[in-house]
Amino acid sequence: MPSLRAHVFDWIIRWQVKPKLARAAGDVAAVRRIFDQASFPEPPGITFRPAEIGGIPGEWAERPGLAPDAPRLFYLHGGGFVGCSPRTHRPLTGAFAMRGFRVFCPDYRLAPEHPFPAALDDATAAWSAFAAAGPAGVAGDSAGGNLSLALMLRARRDGLPLPSAAVLFSPSTDMLGEGASMHANARRDAMFDPTKLQNLVEAYLAGHDPADPLASPLRGDLAGLPPLLFHVGAREVLRDDSVRFAEKARAAGVFAAVTIWPVVPHAWQLAQSFLPEARRSLSEAAAFLKSHARTPEVVR
Repeated sequence: MPSLRAHVFDWIIRWQVKPKLARAAGDVAAVRRIFDQASFPEPPGITFRPAEIGGIPGEWAERPGLAPDAPRLFYLHGGGFVGCSPRTHRPLTGAFAMRGFRVFCPDYRLAPEHPFPAALDDATAAWSAFAAAGPAGVAGDSAGGNLSLALMLRARRDGLPLPSAAVLFSPSTDMLGEGASMHANARRDAMFDPTKLQNLVEAYLAGHDPADPLASPLRGDLAGLPPLLFHVGAREVLRDDSVRFAEKARAAGVFAAVTIWPVVPHAWQLAQSFLPEARRSLSEAAAFLKSHARTPEVVR
């Protein structure tokens, strides 16, 4: 049963965030400001330090005293490809660090200044260096979930190591927006009006083919991907981006699990400081990643 806090949080997002995003439609700078102003408390006791991996700037999130062989996680933040940063997503990277991971979050380039494939290029460069140091998992939310899945397709194509497993929080997997939930949940989604999402797609792709599997991972050959876990809200317009991807992955012989959460809005895991569903989602994701982890080398 959904918590009372889930209903309250859904209400807050619906009446305070969704109207702002609707008014900002077509103004990417305004959307970026809305995303970047979102502020959730950072988990206590976590050290965040800047770093550069593979020539890409980013940030480590670590719990002091973590064992040298702690599992490693490569986290790609969301933000509609146009906003957010490792700093805005410290509630998520810090939550994984609290659960025993050594987490790196790259600060990839954003659209429209740097359209497709700049973000994926940055993610690939950072992952190539990160993975060369030992096995690791991958996780991402929203646009970061899209990049996580596209990263795995590119890594397989280019002969780079694949992650041991991946967790995707409400990822965008189909830039053509053909999932049934894009219409069925148009009014139920607390954050997004599907007619306005096209502006973010256009800002990111800048005329590139939306059916390219590196832009719409759902369109790719999914054989050989690592185990996948999807968490998505039942009311989200992006719900079927997860459901359809998992179905296609299973048909290709990939382990893919989907949990559909009632009531909660998009990227509810950011509210882990006060939302029990967020903490449960993060704990389940951490357990999934650890269940597939391999012992890494010491990385500093």
